Amino acid sequence: MLKQTALALLVTGGVLSSSSVRAQQVLTLKQAVETALANYGTIKAKAAYAQSSAASVKQSQREYLPDLTLSAQQDYGTINGLNGPQYGFKGGATAASGGAIPHQNWNAAFGALYLANISWDFYSFGKAREKINVAKSTLTRDKSDLTQETFQHEIRVAAAYLNLLATQRLIRSWRNNLERATALREVVVTRALNGLIPGVDSSQANAETSSARITLTKAIDAEQEQANQLARLMGVPAQDFVLDTVFLTRVPGGAYDSINATQQHPVLEYYKSRIALSNQQVKYYRTFNYPTFSAFGLIQGRGSGFDWNYGQLGNNLDHYTTNYWEGVKSMRGNYLLGLGLSWNLTTPLRVKQQTSAQHFTSLGLQAEYELADQQLKAQLALASNKMKNALANYAEAPIQVKSATDAYHQKEVLYTNGLSNIVEVTQALYIVNRSETDRDIAYTNVWQALLLKAAASGNFDLFISEF
Repeated sequence: MLKQTALALLVTGGVLSSSSVRAQQVLTLKQAVETALANYGTIKAKAAYAQSSAASVKQSQREYLPDLTLSAQQDYGTINGLNGPQYGFKGGATAASGGAIPHQNWNAAFGALYLANISWDFYSFGKAREKINVAKSTLTRDKSDLTQETFQHEIRVAAAYLNLLATQRLIRSWRNNLERATALREVVVTRALNGLIPGVDSSQANAETSSARITLTKAIDAEQEQANQLARLMGVPAQDFVLDTVFLTRVPGGAYDSINATQQHPVLEYYKSRIALSNQQVKYYRTFNYPTFSAFGLIQGRGSGFDWNYGQLGNNLDHYTTNYWEGVKSMRGNYLLGLGLSWNLTTPLRVKQQTSAQHFTSLGLQAEYELADQQLKAQLALASNKMKNALANYAEAPIQVKSATDAYHQKEVLYTNGLSNIVEVTQALYIVNRSETDRDIAYTNVWQALLLKAAASGNFDLFISEF
């Protein structure tokens, strides 16, 4: 996660080119970020996870409610009984409540059972409470995850926007370079055809022009890659973008501000929430060591088509009725109230290892938190240094461009008058192009440094408030 942010921000000065722009509307950086947050799949997924955790909190709170069960059954069958032991292994038994009789018979009648049952684990040494706290900690973690993912995606989109803007600005410089190389070639070819200069000069001019075209094509290819990257981060189809360039003409107000490391960084908050959740799970697991006290009660009604004296001592086997209504109506009722205790004495042996495993998980999460904190502090120090260097280059860039342009014009005039050679002119041409690209990179790097500072400090408003 931190690696993704670092990779998105550590943009080098050698950003490449721009292609022909066909989009109709200027895309501002704020619009790009808003579109990305609305469309990007990971943001949507983590928002859904947070909503799921919120529902789980409500579910865990309602688990403390008592179980209330209503049931009714109506049956038809025989009630032959037999003295002897049995065990309902895995539910494999029937409840035929007839007495033991000397021989099998197939007398059958209707019967019914109506039941209302309530059961409540009213005290379990904080088990229900700690389960609710685990659900709340999970919700906090998922919300923090959404917040840090939103923050990092804002950084990624802003970095992609600046990268694309840099390539588009550099395209302009490479086009200017091609125009200068083409103009110089026309002069050289004309003079060579008139025999004023050696023919080799025209070959060198042709080579410079061809090199300028190749470089421009490479730059266009790089610009298309950057545009594709921005489109993917925004969750929109790949397209050409017209970007806002006005802000590049000024130094951001936050460039000179001193920013200190903060423990409220969204990434650190996410790591804290993971540690808190793990510690809460340890508390919850420990409650399994203790018993659970339960209260229960039931009301029962029962009907049967067999008379009370059916089958006594093997007699009265005709004392039953096959009438449906006589069999299913309630004839006897019972109620029951009670308290219960449930305690698996071997559970502590398992819980000890379970809590130990979760404790080590907490230690691992704490180590990850400390590493993230160290990386952010180092990144903040790097951002400050990059800002100083970017501002220094920002101040020098115009001087370099003016000096290089003046030198090129001088060499061009001297060459036209036969007082210089083609090597000196092409060298001056190269210096002009390099100074223009350095200027474009310097202007963009100031904003890249500010974005890096915002990423390291955990405050995206530091960057976006400049627009």
